[in-house]
Amino acid sequence: MSNWKGQSRGTVLGLRIYVFIIKTFGLYASYFVLLFVALYFIFFAFNSTKSVYYLFRKRLGFSKIKAALNVYKSYFTFGRIQLDRVAIASGLKHKYSFEFDGIQNIQNLLQQKKGGILLTAHIGNFNLAKHFFDETNNHHIVNLVVTDLEHEEIKDYLDSVTGKSAIKLIVLKENLSHIFEMNRALQNNELLVFAADRYTENAKTFTQDFMGKPVKFPQGPFKLVARNEIPVLFVHIMREKNFHYHFYARPYNPEKNDAKNLLKAYLENLEIMLKKYPHQWYNYYDYWNDFS
Repeated sequence: MSNWKGQSRGTVLGLRIYVFIIKTFGLYASYFVLLFVALYFIFFAFNSTKSVYYLFRKRLGFSKIKAALNVYKSYFTFGRIQLDRVAIASGLKHKYSFEFDGIQNIQNLLQQKKGGILLTAHIGNFNLAKHFFDETNNHHIVNLVVTDLEHEEIKDYLDSVTGKSAIKLIVLKENLSHIFEMNRALQNNELLVFAADRYTENAKTFTQDFMGKPVKFPQGPFKLVARNEIPVLFVHIMREKNFHYHFYARPYNPEKNDAKNLLKAYLENLEIMLKKYPHQWYNYYDYWNDFS
């Protein structure tokens, strides 16, 4: 997994084009344009294409032809979810439906007055979390923990288009100042959200089997939970048919509070999501070192 550099795919120019199309021609026209954009990535983002192909071929066991066809669908799904993010925040939320599956688990976690950890991954569309937490008036207690390289320029542009998100960001920094921010949030009974399926250079890691092959994962979120006995939920927001989004929130109830046991449970939950929604996995690099 060492090929990830702490940044996610995307450009401000691409987002500007899609915002223009959505506002000028409508959401369906932007989906039509996306048909050609997805085809472009098949041929001009070769390493990403190869990585997605190996996901379907080696990890999910698809035939060669089926795997190749699903690479295109994966790119299209990724683009459609980015468009949904812009469309929903730009006043088209009424076109979508939202299902909060496990809201009682969020409420039970907050009642413990210890703060909480929400473990997610680069899958689905967790950027829509605000629209789910708005329904419970809890958006102000959510802190998304991110690297300082995950395209601040794109974030700034989206904020200028859609309005600043009520969900707060805690940026991981070399001077470790983020530790104080996280501790303060937990003391205030707030939630920390980690996408714990990637690690950055120089991070301490655990190695654990995932989808049939060993992968490295960051130790930080899992040790934080074990050291402080913080309650945990596994959360994902997945796109389904007919403009429907499904928020999953599943509790982690261990017999023993141990970082490696938590990692194993996290990956078991993530594997279920990946098999159910294979086109919504967005690690576009050699995640399992299949060809490096």
